[in-house]
Amino acid sequence: MASLFSYSLRNMLARRLTTALTVGGMALVVFVFAAMLMLSEGLRTTLVLTGSPDNVVLLRQGAKTEMESAVDRDQAPLAESLPQVARAADGGPLAARELVVLITLNKRGTTKPSNVVIRGIGPHSLELRPQVKLKEGRMPRFGTSEIIAGESIARRFSGTGIGESLRFGLRDWTVVGIFEAGATGFSSEVWGDVDQLMAAFRRSSYSVVVARMDERQGRGGSGGAGGLDGLREGLAADPRLQLEGKRETRFYEEQSEMMAKFLGVLGTMLPAIFSLGAIIGAMITMHAAVANRVREIGTLRAIGFQRRDILRAFLLESLLLGGSGGAIGLLLASTLQWVTISTMNFQTFSELAFSFTLSPRIAVWSLLFGTGMGCLGGILPAIKASRLVIVDALRAA
Repeated sequence: MASLFSYSLRNMLARRLTTALTVGGMALVVFVFAAMLMLSEGLRTTLVLTGSPDNVVLLRQGAKTEMESAVDRDQAPLAESLPQVARAADGGPLAARELVVLITLNKRGTTKPSNVVIRGIGPHSLELRPQVKLKEGRMPRFGTSEIIAGESIARRFSGTGIGESLRFGLRDWTVVGIFEAGATGFSSEVWGDVDQLMAAFRRSSYSVVVARMDERQGRGGSGGAGGLDGLREGLAADPRLQLEGKRETRFYEEQSEMMAKFLGVLGTMLPAIFSLGAIIGAMITMHAAVANRVREIGTLRAIGFQRRDILRAFLLESLLLGGSGGAIGLLLASTLQWVTISTMNFQTFSELAFSFTLSPRIAVWSLLFGTGMGCLGGILPAIKASRLVIVDALRAA
């Protein structure tokens, strides 16, 4: 096997130009393939990281997003009083009543508007979201028209920097701080006092209630799902609570499903179309290799090489072409991890910033995709080479 490998490698190096062109074509296809998968994975990872496995989101039955949900003012304290909800240091429920609305803002330097999430928060919202840290300025004072912006929003939208102001809900709102939330969707939001925002938007109900699960009722006792099951039973037992509870990580993961599926389909179709050209290029390269080495193949057969050895040698050469293209394409795609893009989430219709994310699964699939293209492009030339008749091959000019 080692001799076949060195033989195939030497022949590839002997045709540097055609080898480079073939590998380059495959690398570009693998780059597109990996980039689309990384885009989908980045979206999914950003939204999953937004949630905490210790938190549960309480929303109206049947609602899929926070914008669709409504929790009445009299329902919120009833839900927070369930025994599965953890207690805060002051003895009250460790929960936050939140409002989520959309407004349109112009991006910096342009007149192009885009939807931005405004989230009304309560006193415990930061405690429930440890991934959120104040980066600059200070927290807004409750009872005032002060807001803080996620660093992704502050960087890209007009009026969201410290000291700047926004006008929405028939009020002027002053930005007093910038917060960072890592690779989560919170970085693409603006936060303010929930009661002030409800008054400004004339809302009579909250969007959701976010609560921390009691460790003794959840993971610390009856298991990770036990506390959630108990909470759901408590909600179902009270006819006044037409609410359902979802683990926060699962809730945000569902927000990415539609967009991730679209990117997944796009990431399969585009490379599939482009790969046809790469496979044809590999096939032409290998056919040319067979045509130029007919006498060499005849000599190998005459000194004892079997048909299967010739087949293996040419197939290995095509696999090396595909594997090289896959590795180079994956290497190029890995540089996208430092790129952050923004797009609209189809399910929430809001602006969301996220990064390309390379996972081990994507790396393996990319290498297999490149190797597969090489195999498909080289299988027919390899079979042709193995079937050459020794006498005819030796007579070739």
